Amino acid sequence: MLTSEERERYNRHLMLPEVGEAGQQRLRQSRVLIIGAGGLGSPAALYLAAAGVGTIGIADGDQVDLSNLQRQIIHSNETIGTVKTESAARRLQGLNPGCRVEQFPQMVDQHNLPELVRQYDMVLDAVDSLAVKALINDTCVGLGIPLSHAGILRFQGQVMTVLPGRSACYRCLFGELPAEDERRVCEYDGVFGVLPGVIGTIQAAEVLKYLLGIGQLLTDRLLTFDLLGMRFREVSFVRDAGCRVCGVNS
Repeated sequence: MLTSEERERYNRHLMLPEVGEAGQQRLRQSRVLIIGAGGLGSPAALYLAAAGVGTIGIADGDQVDLSNLQRQIIHSNETIGTVKTESAARRLQGLNPGCRVEQFPQMVDQHNLPELVRQYDMVLDAVDSLAVKALINDTCVGLGIPLSHAGILRFQGQVMTVLPGRSACYRCLFGELPAEDERRVCEYDGVFGVLPGVIGTIQAAEVLKYLLGIGQLLTDRLLTFDLLGMRFREVSFVRDAGCRVCGVNS
């Protein structure tokens, strides 16, 4: 049962028939892993904690830098030089002490990612490396863990949701990726500060909808956003039977 403090905190959720007390309890029991505590991970983590997700894991090996603060709103001047996972954990627990934050102050790779992913109900891809995005997709699909993918650059962003075995995956749409690691592309080409707020918040919404079993998810659809034109566009696609990750022979 929800405590009196939880009933007050989540009062606006409890008013919604689609959430209610049962849904709020479901959120409290849920576990979400956010890979990347930067531009996308910041708003996503804040909204998931505020909504009452019981356990949030954060994986990121970087430290907070002054140049991060233009868009990575979970951090502050006071946490410059601090490991991002610790900085994020402080902010989330200040926002909602009932949220447990599990810190993984490391970059993910093919060796540590499977063990991290299998501990959670859903994974949120908030990294900027194409190679790591593909690795996250491949790992989640292999383990049957749902995934929220997003990407941002300059004034444009994209979001999609992957339900292994039920929808197309990241590789169905993008196929084989360039060999070079483009993890630092935003560092060279830039990103408008509020863009990750828009896209990361959509990711949080997708995660909450999945955990609650409500609404229509962005499966088999890539939602793109052009901030300068203030336009959203949907690109529909289907699961590729020949996909080396989720195809019939994978």
